[in-house]
Amino acid sequence: MKSFKALLGATAFVSASAAYGADLEVTHWWTSGGEAAAVAEFAKAFNEKTDHNWVDGAIAGSGGTARPIIISRILGGDPMGATQLNHGRQAEELIEAGLLLDLTDVAEAQGWRDIVFPSSLLDACTYEGRIYCAPVNIHSWQWMWLSHKAFEDAGQDVPSNWDEFVAAAPALSDAGKIPLAMGQQPWQSAGAFGVMSVAIAGLDAWRAVTVDKNAEVAAGPEYAKVFQAAADAREMAANSNVQDWNQATNLVITGQAGAQIMGDWAQGEFQVAGQTAGEDYTCLPGLGVNELLDTAGDAFYFPKQDNADVEAAQKELAALLLSPEVQVAFNLKKGSLPVRGDIDMSSANACMQKGLEILASGNVLPSGDMNLSPDTQGQIEDLMVEFWNDPSYSAADAQAAYADIIANAD
Repeated sequence: MKSFKALLGATAFVSASAAYGADLEVTHWWTSGGEAAAVAEFAKAFNEKTDHNWVDGAIAGSGGTARPIIISRILGGDPMGATQLNHGRQAEELIEAGLLLDLTDVAEAQGWRDIVFPSSLLDACTYEGRIYCAPVNIHSWQWMWLSHKAFEDAGQDVPSNWDEFVAAAPALSDAGKIPLAMGQQPWQSAGAFGVMSVAIAGLDAWRAVTVDKNAEVAAGPEYAKVFQAAADAREMAANSNVQDWNQATNLVITGQAGAQIMGDWAQGEFQVAGQTAGEDYTCLPGLGVNELLDTAGDAFYFPKQDNADVEAAQKELAALLLSPEVQVAFNLKKGSLPVRGDIDMSSANACMQKGLEILASGNVLPSGDMNLSPDTQGQIEDLMVEFWNDPSYSAADAQAAYADIIANAD
């Protein structure tokens, strides 16, 4: 089997001058314990397997904080060598402006069309037939994480679905627990609402709203149930006075809260804390109602440079990110699923195995990032901030505002 460097040489990605190496600044927002451990696997592989140097450009905060900084730098003529974004529509305008490197030659040489699964991940990196990003993982929002300690302290069995969780919430409160941990950042409440939409309204109604932009369905009875569930969740999370998502996850890890609706990146925090899936915590895909995953995730884009050595380093990193060894090492630490369907993930924990089974079964749906523009997503986040922070904001009024957003969505 050819070495990684030999493969790159054979595909002519490395110029002669690139042998001296290049510093490649890589921006990302992976700063929690589990995230930092995962991105370190990328940096280690890049430094060890190429002649180049990873310069870490971590941006504290969430993607909502980091993305404007990243995009501003690219538009302002101060581009980094590589940057994390979510694969989807976030980079459309940068591609249209000709500011991102075309990776089609790398993808074709490595056979990405044959190995990336599901194919929608690579489709989300494709614009007018050309590939502009390297997908690195599958992250799904469709999970609820439950603390065994919290339910044991409250004298309750660990719930197996949303209705059982709601029924157990009063006992959790009586035991001094926060039923539902929820950070205060807008994307968290909007993401939880999306999970409830799929589980409670059902997949057909979710597709009608999110994919087809059907405002009548958004204003109808299926989504009325979702907004009532969101109102219940708002009450259960009333005492969850934390800001960041990983602080909310820590409330579950330490048994201070019963559960959290959060994507599978939370799994990395449980691992760093030394907890075992099925023993210390339970994971419920689709709130235990609809066992399916959305295929969101992270990808790396490469802003165009005027330096041939840097461009060579960019293409080497793009190829490396999808190599089998790096995919395994990164995703085991991150708690996400690999984008390759041909690698051995037998060492993954019980929750990751559950996710892999769902993925293999084909019970997947596209993420909101792939269907809704950043502007529409921002409007939904603004609505959710108002709704979650104002107990007097009724479910019916919030649903009407949401339906109006969908009616005008692009």
